[in-house]
Amino acid sequence: MLIAKSQISCQQPYERMVHEIVSTPVLEVISDLTGIKAKVQKLVEDLRSDSLETLRTSTAELRLLTKIDANNWTVIADYGAISLLVNLLNSTDTKIQENAVTALVNLSIDNNCKTIIVQANAIEPLIHVLQTGSPEAKENSAATLGSLSVVDDNQVNIGRSGAIGPLVDLLKDGTPRGKRDAATALFNLSLLSENKPKIVEAGSIKHLVKLMDPATGMVEKAVTVLANLASTDEGRIEIVREGGIALLVDTIELGSARAKEYAAAALLWLCGITSRYCIMAIQEGAIPPLVALSQSGTARAKEKARALLTCFSRNKLTSH
Repeated sequence: MLIAKSQISCQQPYERMVHEIVSTPVLEVISDLTGIKAKVQKLVEDLRSDSLETLRTSTAELRLLTKIDANNWTVIADYGAISLLVNLLNSTDTKIQENAVTALVNLSIDNNCKTIIVQANAIEPLIHVLQTGSPEAKENSAATLGSLSVVDDNQVNIGRSGAIGPLVDLLKDGTPRGKRDAATALFNLSLLSENKPKIVEAGSIKHLVKLMDPATGMVEKAVTVLANLASTDEGRIEIVREGGIALLVDTIELGSARAKEYAAAALLWLCGITSRYCIMAIQEGAIPPLVALSQSGTARAKEKARALLTCFSRNKLTSH
């Protein structure tokens, strides 16, 4: 039985918030716009320096300016800092690279800055940081890619630039924050059909299934990606192979409202294709939590739960 795609629709890309991990040197907050412009102009000049110490200081101060006031983003962009920060992503100095990528992730919240970052050819340097940087730099690189990937065209460019494999590596081996940022980026990228097979082929599903363990604190992040990947043949096969059906049923029963919605969406993709997966879901105890979800979930969750129960009924499986 085929299920209409409208019954399994996904939500919008994740946006992100300003993302700081470690403390930075104290910098006096300059409220006067003229003062800010003068400060940024000097820092941009310093970004062209050959001195590592000057670059460490200037990138650290720009990093903090991007954090303390969103009004600074336009000034920083207008003075040409973004392209210089992108160039410094290739720095072999750990602190310079960390400061540059953290400044960029904060700037990337702004839509205009998103455009400038991409126009500065940042995607490949960000992937370089994702592959070779410190744990903090990798986290912020993934977060920047996640922020950029809320834009449809960027989903295409990032997916075609080789970012998916390193993001899956971070999903596997990263810090808890790195795994969350990788999952966010993969979710946004998985909204584009051409990226879904690439994400599956990169081995993401076994890691996503592991992150469905409530002890990881990442059930919601993981299941949103799985729901998108379940729309592909390859994704469904891998989800079942990795034992995902039982975890989807558990999430429908015990997860957050958002997690329940996406778990039901993923299960609907599986069960709408073959009765064999319906039987597996029922054997895992899917019917009681689906009945409960059909009555008390979000509007989308209710729709998906009812579609699943109808699927079971039409396959004459509700008493299996």
